Amino acid sequence: MIILSFLVNSLVMPNKTSVKEFILLGLTDDLELQILIFFFMLFTYLLSVSGNMTIITLTLADVRLKTPMYFFLRNFSFLEISFTTVCIPRFLISIATGDTTISYNACVTQIFFLIFLRSSEFFLLVVMSYDRYVAIFCNQLVISSWVAGFLIILIPGIMGLQLDFCDSIIDHFICDYSPMLLIACTDTTSLELLGFFFAVFTLVVTLTLIPSAREKKKAFSTCSSHMIVVSISYGSCIFMYVKTSAKEGVALTKGVAMLNTSVAPMLNPFIYTLRNHQVKQAFKDLVRKILFSKPLI
Repeated sequence: MIILSFLVNSLVMPNKTSVKEFILLGLTDDLELQILIFFFMLFTYLLSVSGNMTIITLTLADVRLKTPMYFFLRNFSFLEISFTTVCIPRFLISIATGDTTISYNACVTQIFFLIFLRSSEFFLLVVMSYDRYVAIFCNQLVISSWVAGFLIILIPGIMGLQLDFCDSIIDHFICDYSPMLLIACTDTTSLELLGFFFAVFTLVVTLTLIPSAREKKKAFSTCSSHMIVVSISYGSCIFMYVKTSAKEGVALTKGVAMLNTSVAPMLNPFIYTLRNHQVKQAFKDLVRKILFSKPLI
């Protein structure tokens, strides 16, 4: 009934705007601070991509890493690269050029992939927790994680496309769910409640399904690595999305979003491999092979 009434109201209400592009306010107006943020986020982005690409390369190249555990880790690394790439390069270009505008289509696309990729990560984290027991269903479980992430964003995404906007200024450095709702002309109460429901549903269901440290004897050489990643991912997303109103903590949310989109993807490769002897040995072997291999004549 909530979805039906929202769609009816959206179709009946006249268009109040023909906004075709938005202006992203970013994180700060201070030029010196912007330069500092630029280099910080450029560094974390490059480290995130290189770190996760290293994991993907190692798990594909080394026969010792041809197990379900590393198959899931490779897919998780791909998700992390995709997630941070959706957000950071566009923001870096914005700082470098001073062009803070973004088209409506690009903005909607960014929001879709932000929620889709992060939701898929949560479901993949659950699958990774059971890697010992699901070896024969690797491909199916990874695909299921992507499908689950898509279903989470499907209904809110369709409802969001019905919104009219009274303003073109978004108080954020990326197009995100909450700041977009703040500039909508139409009543967003139903959409905010639906978003809150899906956020709680995703976080509670996936967190409940992840085995505890006692139940899981071994996860990526140590269950503590997996739990650190889970804590970072869930902590930041609970803060940003588990709220019934889009107006709550806008300024602080931007700071958490910056950490979530840049720092977290950078840390994950190191967290998973820090105490993983197989990955470290595979990395040493790869470096040794590259440095000491004879060039082709």
